[in-house]
Amino acid sequence: MRGVFNELYRHRVLYAMTLPALCFFLIFSYVPMMGVYYAFVDYDFGKGILHSPFVGLKNFQYFVSGGWDAPIIYLTKNTILYNLVFIFLGNIMQCMFAIMITTIVGRFFKRLTQSVMLLPHFVSYVIVGTIAYNIFNSNYGVLNSVLKTFGGTEVSVYMIPWIWPFIITFFFLWKGTGFGMVVYLAAITGFDREIYEAAKIDGCNLFKEIRYITLPMLKPTFIMLVLFSLGGIMRGQFELFYNLIQRNGQLFSVTDVLDTYIYRAMTVNFNLGTSTAAGVYQSVFGFILVVTVNQIIRKTNSENALF
Repeated sequence: MRGVFNELYRHRVLYAMTLPALCFFLIFSYVPMMGVYYAFVDYDFGKGILHSPFVGLKNFQYFVSGGWDAPIIYLTKNTILYNLVFIFLGNIMQCMFAIMITTIVGRFFKRLTQSVMLLPHFVSYVIVGTIAYNIFNSNYGVLNSVLKTFGGTEVSVYMIPWIWPFIITFFFLWKGTGFGMVVYLAAITGFDREIYEAAKIDGCNLFKEIRYITLPMLKPTFIMLVLFSLGGIMRGQFELFYNLIQRNGQLFSVTDVLDTYIYRAMTVNFNLGTSTAAGVYQSVFGFILVVTVNQIIRKTNSENALF
């Protein structure tokens, strides 16, 4: 114990510099965890959390009851599948566009391309939802206006559930690819240019440089970003889904995720216990998934594991 205090005193300045970060995580990450208790009580706004009756796992019953039609089944499936597509397809496209931009010779055109691709990141999801509505609205949307102009039949997109996974994925990639590729651009910029020069001397063309030099050197960055993204695999991009779908119950079977379910449980049903129970499941399942994936990567390639 004396050794610990000696270590703290010897490096007191360095430890003092970590206090703001420790206080931040303590106040905003650990203290709110006490709210997990809401999932185990029948919360009464008049009595408060400490005096509300304890109900055990009752708040989890609605979430898990119903067999294969239980909310936990389709919400988990939708959340995981959407995020897997977002993570892997998003990182692949970010990596691909970063490589394409680095191959552009013209300096002005390169900067213009980067700016144009980065611009959608600064567009609010509210605006994205408005754009989608003005395109797919059955009465005066752009899509049906074009179809009517050419003598086609009107399409009620908001009544066709199967098409919305593709629409949601498109808008996610459109908005996030430009910003996400910045990390890959930074990684490529840091590569030793002498390797590329040596490859050109050996007769290596552009495609072989990408295949045998750029992609292998980007592999650690790709794995690291995927692992970081997996940490939020149970977080469902609430702003994207809410603003595109709003409260269209016709599409909930293929578009509802845990975040939108929790939001409705709070704002529509005013059920604090059920929404907290769903949030607890979301956090625990996500933690287990991240640890499992990290262990798999650690066994296959320990250098690329997070911990």
